[in-house]
Formats: sequence, structure tokens, C-alpha cells
Amino acid sequence: MMSNIFDLFKKIESQKATSTEPVSFIIVGLGNIGKQYELTRHNAGFLAIDYIAEKFGAKIDRVKFHATVGECSIGGARVLLMKPTTLMNNSGVAVGEAAAFYKIPPQRVLVLHDEISFDAGIIRIRRKGSAGGHNGLKSIIARLPGEDFPRIKIGIGKKPTPEYDLADWVLGKMPESDLKALRGRFDDIATASELIIKGEIDNAMAKFSK
Repeated sequence: MMSNIFDLFKKIESQKATSTEPVSFIIVGLGNIGKQYELTRHNAGFLAIDYIAEKFGAKIDRVKFHATVGECSIGGARVLLMKPTTLMNNSGVAVGEAAAFYKIPPQRVLVLHDEISFDAGIIRIRRKGSAGGHNGLKSIIARLPGEDFPRIKIGIGKKPTPEYDLADWVLGKMPESDLKALRGRFDDIATASELIIKGEIDNAMAKFSK
């Protein structure tokens, strides 16, 4: 109990120390706005960043850069949390605007996104890479520009058959078992994000890309 209180005080002091500092890192969760998209596979990034916001005491409730945003302290840095309001395929519009405004290089933009190649609840951390067919990543690569930004891939489950329509799959609602698997990894995603912000991406990959 006492350790929890000390952790809370430490968190408050850390937030005070960085509250006046400029934003130096961006975490963006990818997804689609609108009630019809809630709890769909494509919104795994939104769900993960909502967890991060709650964990680090942020409210993602301001509209800026074609996104809803909030700020908090993570790993000693002032971090902008983003949920683009552009719909998935134009996510780069929001990310590009924010990065240009704060003069943040791609290496300090962390993207959380869904990945159909992995079972629900599997996560992979990458330092950089191609879009791999993901339209949200494709848009971000075009606007930053380049592929040199870290990302955390969040498994949402593979299509049941190769012939199954991709759009129908990613825009379909997740069953409760898959949601439970995803939520069971959100704390790992938050911890990995903090390590990445601290410059410890190799440590994050070693711990969580399994």
C-alpha cells in the first residue's frame, strides 16, 4: 500500500517537472472514429492509446491536428497522445501536422496499430519498416516522410480463410475472447512505449516481441 502511495507521488512530481516542457515525443494510436467502429479490429491502436492515457494521467479530449489529443509525462519526456479523426487511410495528415508543428523527427513518433498477421494479443515492436499493406502506415510514411519511425504491432487475428474480404475482417467487431487477449497486453504496450521513449527500444523488443 505504501509503495503504491510513493509511486503516485513520484508520478505527480514527474508530471509537474515536465508540464511546462515542450512536446518532444508523439504516440499515435490508429483507428477510425465513430460509434460504428468501436471495438472493431482496426481500432486496436485506439484502445491501446486510451489505456496509455489512463495509466499516465492524460485526457485525450482536445481537438488539434485533425485528431483528438492529450499530453502527459512518460519516461521523463512530454508526450503528445493522438487519435486521428481523419479515418484510418488518412492518418498521416494528423501525424504529419503534429510532427511538423513540434519539429519532431520520425524516430520520435511511435505508432500503435493493428496487425492481421498475428493472433489476438501478440505484439511486435519494430524500429522502422514498410507499410506492409496497412493503409494507415502507408499514409504516415507518405507524410513524415519515410519509414524510419518505431511502431508497436498489435495482433488482431488472421482472416479465417484467404478468400475472406480484408475490409470486412478488420472492420468487424472483435469477439470477447480476442478483446480479453488484447486488453491483457495493454500494460505491456504501455511499458514498451515508455522504454522506447527512454531510448531503450532494444530492451523493449527483447522483453515484449516474443
